Amino acid sequence: MLSQQFAPPVISVNLREQIIDMTQIVIDKKKYVLVLQKDYQILQKKAALKTKPEKTFTVEEARVYSKKLIRKWAVAK
Repeated sequence: MLSQQFAPPVISVNLREQIIDMTQIVIDKKKYVLVLQKDYQILQKKAALKTKPEKTFTVEEARVYSKKLIRKWAVAK
């Protein structure tokens, strides 16, 4: 166990509704952050919600788009 003088610093990040504590460690001159698994899952969820979903087509839009691609591929041959 690490003594108090060698304890890595604890960093707190405020994510609007929750504060997440992270412990920073240095191994081979590279900085790493340790986070509780529960907090990591919260961070993953927040990151996933920020990504834009892929465009979804209605059935009619999909037909038009697929015909457009087929014509494009046919010309390429």
